[in-house]
Amino acid sequence: MKYNIAEKFISINGEGRLAGQLAVFIRFCGCNLNCSYCDTSWANNMKTPLEVLDKHQILSYIKSTGVRNVTLTGGEPLAQENIYDLLEYLSQEKSIRVEVETNGSIDVMPFLDIPNRPSFTIDYKLPGSGMEREMHLMNFRHADKQDTVKFVVSDETDLIKTKQIIERFELQKRTSVYISPVFGKISPDRIVDFLKENNLNNVNLQLQLHKIIWSPDQKGV
Repeated sequence: MKYNIAEKFISINGEGRLAGQLAVFIRFCGCNLNCSYCDTSWANNMKTPLEVLDKHQILSYIKSTGVRNVTLTGGEPLAQENIYDLLEYLSQEKSIRVEVETNGSIDVMPFLDIPNRPSFTIDYKLPGSGMEREMHLMNFRHADKQDTVKFVVSDETDLIKTKQIIERFELQKRTSVYISPVFGKISPDRIVDFLKENNLNNVNLQLQLHKIIWSPDQKGV
């Protein structure tokens, strides 16, 4: 079983609970969505130069780095054929900690029975993305303390919808919740004000560290 890999590299986690920590990234080609603000659309083009690797080669690369945190990203990892087999295989390697960044449109339930399963960072695509209709809403009932739900906001409409979804699925009680601004679209201080205005405890503002440290368009970071 082979997987189309757009890039693999070591950097720091730019987002989430492990932000600032070293991670090895495996970026898959191809996505089933087309978000208005996508910053990795180049990886969704199947004409993009890629490596075709099997699960043994992927794990071999990961282990060669000596980095414990592993982020599977894209594109959309869960849209890859035979991704269950890869996740199950990686879960057997106890020296690593695997996180899957997924866009919220694909059911995560089939992967929750994997022993030592990966954690999932599940996006809720807000109206500004143009993809909200594609959300698999049950994902937001399955997310637990091991997982993260992420909202990427463009404007006030997105902020209002974020609050509605947090409350509807009681996300603050069950999982980690993060709000990120679309780069260049909304000021982070507006998000802070929104958190204060709505008393949104246990919700985190996050900025994409990799876009602060390096150019927003730079690959491999």
